[in-house]
Amino acid sequence: MSVDSIHSHIAWVNAVDEKTGVLFDFPIIADLDMKVAKLYGMIQPGESATAPIHAVFFIDPKQKIRLIMYYPLNVGRNMDEIKRSLIALQTSDEHQVAMPLDWQPGDKVIVGAPKTIKGLAERKADTSLEQIDWYLAKKSI
Repeated sequence: MSVDSIHSHIAWVNAVDEKTGVLFDFPIIADLDMKVAKLYGMIQPGESATAPIHAVFFIDPKQKIRLIMYYPLNVGRNMDEIKRSLIALQTSDEHQVAMPLDWQPGDKVIVGAPKTIKGLAERKADTSLEQIDWYLAKKSI
């Protein structure tokens, strides 16, 4: 989504493709009146009244916003972090786990804490887990 025109979007997609060989094959929303940008908090006080900050939104198939990353106009985005975050969300959903700090694909994931005394006993007996404490355990997936 951009507050630029459709023609500006086409020129941008073409330039990126010509210069890098990367073709953005997904819809780009022209938000000339900034209605969407304002709804998503992309017009920040003190930055600009007419230019939105850069932002990344992960919206799942159920239309739930799962993650938002805001970047001031003077800070570039980190594509590695954007990709890592997407993979982390997908992995978390698929395996019902959480990701530790700085998680990368292939790293161990966090298993939810036990909710009962029986669950605690099962956790203690599970030798496949890296048990940091009774409530914090990691596993490979």
